Amino acid sequence: MAKRRTNDTIGVFLVVTAAVTYSTAGLFTKAVEAGAWEVIFWRGLFAAAFTTVWAANRGTLRRNFAHMGWSGWAVGVVGALGTAAFIPAFKLTTIANVSLIYAVAPLIAALLAWFFIGERVSARTAAGCVCALVGVAIIVSGSVGQLSLAGDLLALWMTIAMASIMVIYRRYPQTPAAGPAALQSFLLLPVAATLGAPFAVALSEILVLAAFGLLFAIASVTLAEGAKRVPSGKTALLSSLETPLAPLLAFALLAEVPLVATLIGGSVVLLAVLGAIRNDA
Repeated sequence: MAKRRTNDTIGVFLVVTAAVTYSTAGLFTKAVEAGAWEVIFWRGLFAAAFTTVWAANRGTLRRNFAHMGWSGWAVGVVGALGTAAFIPAFKLTTIANVSLIYAVAPLIAALLAWFFIGERVSARTAAGCVCALVGVAIIVSGSVGQLSLAGDLLALWMTIAMASIMVIYRRYPQTPAAGPAALQSFLLLPVAATLGAPFAVALSEILVLAAFGLLFAIASVTLAEGAKRVPSGKTALLSSLETPLAPLLAFALLAEVPLVATLIGGSVVLLAVLGAIRNDA
């Protein structure tokens, strides 16, 4: 019992670390003038490089890449599809909207886990999912009829992809973290190079995107390792802690002032997350 509780605590710490790291994604994307595909290319290149070096340094290169299995390939492909929507979403709508829409992940992950692997959802987690969904509905309602709606829809697609990855790791915990994380970046490199102009990006912006890639690599690994130790619904709830963090960072560093609906929705989501994890085992 003590070992199980310790394992769960480690999982919670890893998922929260990933959430805090992911909350900076909008800042990096909006801090450069480069287009979405250019950002995807350079961030992906550096993220894949850092992740590969990390795996090699730990002596797990073969297990992470050559023996990651079909579940690893599934994570890589789904992750690539999610990333292809994630970065453009930030370019088309606000950081607050993207982060709040991501809060739908608990509901989606819990439903997918229940449907595909028969994982029971606790009453506390279910209540948190409903509250998080209400918070998202409040903020997204402000985008109806505006151009930012396209960005909101891309953010929703990204959310579905991330929830799917959480469930895959929960069902197949032996799936390595580094290999699939690097794979999703490698898969997008030729696409981004074709649809964008990455080699026209200024060196100063490439350095910013290199830092972005390093943080993304860290977040991908910690999220994957944490998802192996924590139920899918709870993993998604913990991950949605980035929901209130991202708008706060955007306001502090980019002067992106959130709407009243954003503040209300973010408060609802934060309360839902804290309430769900307070005593949920």
